[in-house]
Amino acid sequence: MSGIVLYPSPGMGHLISMVELGKLITKHHPSYSVIILTLIPSFNTGATASYVRHISAAFPAITFHHLPDIPLDPLLFPSIEDIILELIRRSNPNVTIALKSISESVNIAAFVMDTFCNAAMTVVHRFNLPVYYFFTSGACCLAMFFYLPTIHRTTTESYKDMNTLIHFPGVPPIPSSDMPSPLLDRTSTVYSDFLETCEQFPKSAGIIINTFDSLEPRAIKAITDGVCVPDHPTPPIYCVGPLVAAGGDGSHECLKWLDLQPMGSVVFLCFGSLGVFTSEQLKEIAKGLERSGHRFLWVVRSPPSNKKEDRFLPPPEPELDVLLPEGFLERTKERGLVVKKWAPQVAVLGHKSVGGFVTHCGWNSVLEAISFGVPMVAWPLYAEQRFNRVMLRDEMKLALSMDELGDGMVTSAEVEKRVRQLMEANEGDDVRAAVKARKEEALAAMSEGGSSLVALAKLVASW
Repeated sequence: MSGIVLYPSPGMGHLISMVELGKLITKHHPSYSVIILTLIPSFNTGATASYVRHISAAFPAITFHHLPDIPLDPLLFPSIEDIILELIRRSNPNVTIALKSISESVNIAAFVMDTFCNAAMTVVHRFNLPVYYFFTSGACCLAMFFYLPTIHRTTTESYKDMNTLIHFPGVPPIPSSDMPSPLLDRTSTVYSDFLETCEQFPKSAGIIINTFDSLEPRAIKAITDGVCVPDHPTPPIYCVGPLVAAGGDGSHECLKWLDLQPMGSVVFLCFGSLGVFTSEQLKEIAKGLERSGHRFLWVVRSPPSNKKEDRFLPPPEPELDVLLPEGFLERTKERGLVVKKWAPQVAVLGHKSVGGFVTHCGWNSVLEAISFGVPMVAWPLYAEQRFNRVMLRDEMKLALSMDELGDGMVTSAEVEKRVRQLMEANEGDDVRAAVKARKEEALAAMSEGGSSLVALAKLVASW
């Protein structure tokens, strides 16, 4: 039996899209089995254990090989990216043991790793396996990463201090402050780690991207023409998306509530597995939603703790009466629903009552919205989300932009304005038309003979 080993980074969003890649491979090329190496760390990256159990039971061609957790003290690390990269580095001996064990019963045809897992490259080379990167963001973001070493060589300042537009091949100009947060300070260890990964990209057997050809044609052309890596050959890229998880739990209370709302009338606000706001910001959102007059479904989490030791722990249950303006829930109960902590996002976006999505611009969320033809308001919070907002607004025309003040706060007036624009103005109609067209193209890409399935067949042929 031939198998493909997949190595995602610990974040829930990264794990889900890697599992979707595994499902795609086993569905269309059932002669391959898929083995996923998982790290389930002691710090908060979203609860993955029940998800892993569900996938194991439902998809017998996909097996999970758990790597032992290496306890790290979160207080010693400046960011979540730093702690994840250190965990992956220290897991190399366990990856070696896992590959030895797997190869006793499976002929490993390829090793596919998340870009965060770059440290494993040296281990995998010892096994003489072809290494592919799985890039969990879009082709625009990959074009930027490919070109990053070139910018690094021709500049001396950190992006956070440049205050200028940065020009990358195949993408709109990026305000330097909108670069992915781990890259803003060039003196940080996480910047060095990402730079090293970008320099390793050309040494891989190929890069698999969760996107489709007609969503990002300009960036894909820039990459395949070789202009993003001026001094090395560019590895082949395989656009096999959109990889979107199925609807999941259909019994959640919010879906019953949505059943009672008119078609396309509800704005859905949800900010990923790690997105949180201060209590002041939650009150501004509430005021803006109330004044907009529109129906809304809003997922609320507790604000971030001020204690350093709580940084990487799951937030407690939110106390809505304390966090939201007095009387807000009562005044809006006829047209709004506030859900604590979590909602089944894919099922919600696929519901006929949902007409707009205020999102943190995580790439999985973006692809889910496109797959269901839901127009977006882009409100980025962390990682590469500010970069994604520029792409969604200026390149793909699929989102309006929620604009923050200099201190990062978004006012209630801005929330009201963007919700109204999305749901009732020409700007919203333009975005809605663009996203509906991409929805049809996404469907075509994943159909027989479509660009993403053709790319998958080429990838499998390379094994």
